[in-house]
Amino acid sequence: MNRRSFVLASAAAATTLPMHAAADNPVRVGVVGTGGRGTGLIRIASKIPGVAFPALCDINAQNLARAQDLVMSAGGAKPEGYTGEEDYRRLAARDDLDAVIIAAPWHWHTPMAVASMKAGKYTAIEVPAALTIDECRQLVDTHEETGTPCMMLENWSFRRDNLAVLTMIRAGLLGEINHCHCAHSHDCTYWYFDKEGNPRWSGEYLIKRNADQYPTHSLGPVLSWMDWNCGDYPAYLTATATRSISVPNYFRKKYGKDSPQAKRVLKQGDIVTSVVKTIKGNTLVINNDMQSPRPYDNRWEISGTEGVYNEQRNAVYIAGVSPKQDTWEPFEPYQHKYDHAWYKQLERDAPQAIRSQEGHGAPDFLELLLFTNAVRTKGPTPIDIYDSVLMCAPIHLSEQSIANGSAPVPFPDFTRGKWKTRKPHFGVVS
Repeated sequence: MNRRSFVLASAAAATTLPMHAAADNPVRVGVVGTGGRGTGLIRIASKIPGVAFPALCDINAQNLARAQDLVMSAGGAKPEGYTGEEDYRRLAARDDLDAVIIAAPWHWHTPMAVASMKAGKYTAIEVPAALTIDECRQLVDTHEETGTPCMMLENWSFRRDNLAVLTMIRAGLLGEINHCHCAHSHDCTYWYFDKEGNPRWSGEYLIKRNADQYPTHSLGPVLSWMDWNCGDYPAYLTATATRSISVPNYFRKKYGKDSPQAKRVLKQGDIVTSVVKTIKGNTLVINNDMQSPRPYDNRWEISGTEGVYNEQRNAVYIAGVSPKQDTWEPFEPYQHKYDHAWYKQLERDAPQAIRSQEGHGAPDFLELLLFTNAVRTKGPTPIDIYDSVLMCAPIHLSEQSIANGSAPVPFPDFTRGKWKTRKPHFGVVS
C-alpha cells in the first residue's frame, strides 16, 4: 500500500457520545441576553432533548417576551423573566438552574460570567468572552477559585471542515506544524450602524478603539491545530492597522460628503494585521477585516513539514501523497475520510442538525450539545477557560501594539505554566 492509499484509508475512529438526554436528567439553562443571538441560541438548544429554560433575562422587555414565547412554542413552560440591569445576578443565584448562557453586549460578558461561576453554574459566554487582559484574568481567577467550568461559545471551532483538518494534523498528514494564517473578513457595517447610520452599541467600539476586536472566529480552530496551551504558547504579538476610510466612504456615498455620518471620526482602522510568534518558534498571521466591502472569508491556511491545507482553495497538498507535484488536490476526499467522530455521530443520531441553517448551522448545534452534555455529566466543557481567554487576548494586545508603533507585546501566561505539560484536549474523544 503506497502512502497515499494508507493516508486516505486512515479515518478518525467513530466514538459513541451521549448525544441524547435521559428523560429524568434534564439540563436547566438560564439565558442572559435575548436579542438576536440569544434567541438564536435558545431556538437551537430547544432542539436538544432534555434542555429546559426556567429563566431568561434581558433589559429589553420586548426581546424577553419574544424569547419566552419561543420557549413555549417549542413545548417548554413559560420561563420566569428578569428585566433589571443587575437581574443577571438574581437569575444566576436560582437553585433550579444548572447552567447560564450569556449573549449580552460585549462589555457585560465578563461580569456576568464571573457572577454565574460564583453562583456555581456552568457558564457559556458568547464571543468575545473578555475585552481586556484584566478581564481575561478575572475569568481565569474566578474559575480557579470556584472550580466552576466556563467556556466561550466559539462556534468556528466546531465546523466540520475545521475538525477534519484537526484530525488530519493529529494523524500526522501535515507533518510538524510551523505556520498558520487566519482571518475574519466580513463586511459588518450593517452590524455596527443602524439604518440611519447611527452607531449601535457595537459601533461605539469602532469610535473608541483601534484593535483586532473580533479575533476569536479566526483563532477558533487554530488553537487546537497549533497545540496552543498544550505544549506551545504564544510568546508575543505585533499588530498594524490601516487608515479608517471604508466606513466614511460608505457613508459619503449613502448620505453625502457633508453628512454627520460621513464626518464621524473612527479610531478603528479598516484592516488589522497581527503576527504572533510562539515559544516553540512557530508563527501565525491574523487579519481582521470587518469594514471593507467584501464577501465573507476566513482565509485559514495551516502548513507543516509534510504539507499544507488551504480553506480558500478548499484544497490540500501533501508531499509524497498528492498525485501531482506542486499541484493542489481537492479537500473533499480528506474531509470524508477524516471526518471527526462528533460529525459521524451527528449524521447517525441527529442528521437534521447537519442540514439545519439556523444560526450558523451544525457548528452551533454541536457546541451547545457538547456544552449541555458537559453540564449533564458534570464533566469538562469542550473549550475550557484557558483556551477561551487566549482567543480573546489579541484584542487588548493588538490595541497596545498598534498604539506603540507595532511594537511587540508579550502574551500573559494565563495557565501559570501549565501549558508546558497540558495534553491536547479539544476534539479528543474516547
